[in-house]
This record gives sequence, C-alpha cells and structure tokens, in this order.
Amino acid sequence: MNRLPERDAARRPARPARHAPRPVNRAPARAELAERLAEGCSLLKLDVGLDEREHLLAYLDLLQRWNRVYNLTAIRDPSDMLTQHLLDSLAVLRPLEEAAAREATRRGASPCLLDVGSGAGLPGLALALAWPALEADLVEPVGKKAAFLRQSVAELGLAQRVRVHEGRIQEARLPRAPDLAICRAFSSLNEFASLIEPFLTPETVVFAMKGQRQEIEAEAAALAPGWRVADITALDVPGLRAARHLVELAQPTRPVR
Repeated sequence: MNRLPERDAARRPARPARHAPRPVNRAPARAELAERLAEGCSLLKLDVGLDEREHLLAYLDLLQRWNRVYNLTAIRDPSDMLTQHLLDSLAVLRPLEEAAAREATRRGASPCLLDVGSGAGLPGLALALAWPALEADLVEPVGKKAAFLRQSVAELGLAQRVRVHEGRIQEARLPRAPDLAICRAFSSLNEFASLIEPFLTPETVVFAMKGQRQEIEAEAAALAPGWRVADITALDVPGLRAARHLVELAQPTRPVR
C-alpha cells in the first residue's frame, strides 16, 4: 500500500472544521429590504425617490444598531421593522400631504408636523425622510429614545428641518405652530387632543394613528365637548394583516368636513 511520506503529509492543508462559521454576506439582506421598501411605496402610491428610500434604509440600520443596546422597540427582525414601522408610518404620508395642500399652509412655507410621543421617530422621522419639504417637531419624554432621535437627525442630515424636544408635550417650546399634528400608539383621542390644544392654530389639522375601528368609536364618544372625529381612513399597509386607521380630529373651532 502506497503511503505518503510523513513530510508530504505534514504539508497538506488542514481541513476546515466542520462547524466553522462562514462569513455572512449582508448585502443581499439590504438589497431585499430595498426591494421591499420600493414595492411598498409603490403599493401605497407614494412618489418616494431613490435618495429618500436610501435614507429610510439608513434610518432602519440605525434603529437596529441602537435597539440591540437600548431596547427601543420590541420588534427585532429588520424585515418586520420595515413592515411594522416604516411602511406603517409611510401609509399616512399621502393623507398628510393632501391635508397640507388643502390648508395652503403658511403661504408657501414648508409644512410643519408635530409628532407627539415620537418614540423611535415613528411616524415623524420616517415622514420627514420621505417628504423632503416637511419640517417636524418630535416630542419624546423617554431619554434613550430622545437620544436616538437626536443622533438620527444628525447622521441623516435632517438638522435644518427636524427638531427633537426631550420631555413631555406640556413642557415643549415649539419654534412655530404646527400645520399638522399626529400621534401613533400614544394615548386616547381625548388625552391627545387636550394635551396638544395649547399648541394649535385654527388651521392645524390633527391626526391620530389607531388600530381597530371599535377602539376609535369608543374613544370618540369620550372626546371633550367641541372635539369631533372628522374622518376615519382605513389604511392598507403592505405586508401587515392587522387593522390600521388614520383618524382626523376636528378642533372645537373647526367645522366637521
């Protein structure tokens, strides 16, 4: 039987360990997210350009990195984040754009959005990334979330038009009155309305993102006198089976549409 000389056998490269980890190529994952984001924007009938989508994905990267340390959201999977955070937020973009145009805000000035209880920037930061003309004031009382918002605003080049207010909405000092106000998973309609009322003008259009319609109807019945639900729009968020609605509230000084 032929045997290799010992010196030749020693020269043979060692076989890799059976369970040695392989390098992870993350590019396809990001490419898949980019494709899903573009498809989602198309299904939502949004004209969101490539640059804006890249910024949205960069925001998603930031959220993933911070979430590993600071637990900003219970959702961990990037694909689920895209659906339940980004696309869920972008689903209200068209109604808000239409409301801003309907009110002919500030004689040509950029519309300004007040996002109360912004959390990780949802929906306000996501909307600002997709809507380059939008200014936004993000109000968030939790310190680690406000720190994330400040870092995101700096890294994503939004410092000229997005402002972060750490603290409760009652303590906020806004540089201008909002044209649009919104909340997502913040509080009841009545509490939201009462907290933001001092910051509104008669022209401010007020929205709340909600889930089940039954929840909305129950909360509408508890609104303070003068406040009314002006409209309820069912939202079809791509990839999300849960019910989503956008509620428009009429202020005491505003007629119901």
